[in-house]
Amino acid sequence: MTCILGISAFYHDSAAALIIDGEIISAAQEERFSRKKHDARYPYNAIEFVLKNSQVKLNQVDHIVFFEKPFLKFERLLETYLAFAPKGFKSFCMSMPIWLREKLFQKKFLFEKLKQHDENFNNINKIYFSEHHYSHAASAFYPSPFSDAIILTLDGVGEWATATIAIGKDNDIKILKEIHFPHSIGLLYSAFTYYTGFKVNGGEYKVMGLAPYGNPKYKKIILNELIE
Repeated sequence: MTCILGISAFYHDSAAALIIDGEIISAAQEERFSRKKHDARYPYNAIEFVLKNSQVKLNQVDHIVFFEKPFLKFERLLETYLAFAPKGFKSFCMSMPIWLREKLFQKKFLFEKLKQHDENFNNINKIYFSEHHYSHAASAFYPSPFSDAIILTLDGVGEWATATIAIGKDNDIKILKEIHFPHSIGLLYSAFTYYTGFKVNGGEYKVMGLAPYGNPKYKKIILNELIE
């Protein structure tokens, strides 16, 4: 039996999922327990639920996988701040403390948090990090009914990628092409979300729901003036 715990946290909509021998056994979002919409904190309650619901102790889990690679993300942040200096210096000063305190040491930070669930959990080497868009691709392909497929991912930004094309076959995913930050359809959509008065990383689905209504009077302006 191979048991995998997946964790998404510290950005928005923290969640956990437990997979045994390739089958999703339990999955939950932290907001369902905390009652805080889009809760981004460490998903303690979600992890507790998937473990107890599956009758598995944390020290029985073979692999624990986090949804992105913090070092690559930090590299992108530093290069971006450097490229646009001195603009963004205030933002740089605000973002660095949490990176230097927690995010650069994500493995150790996660290890300490995970020990709260099981005092017998003592193997930090069970913790792995997946690239952000691999995680997106996997979440679409592996639960699908297809043994092979072309996979398209689009979001704001992962480590560097903002969109990818991949090929999925059986249990293998191979990313063929990527669009890199700052070029991002997702961030453009978030800009529209913010402009129309909704919250970024939370209100996009509302904008999507409203999209079929009204007249597309801005369509040509967007296509001609905002997108290359």
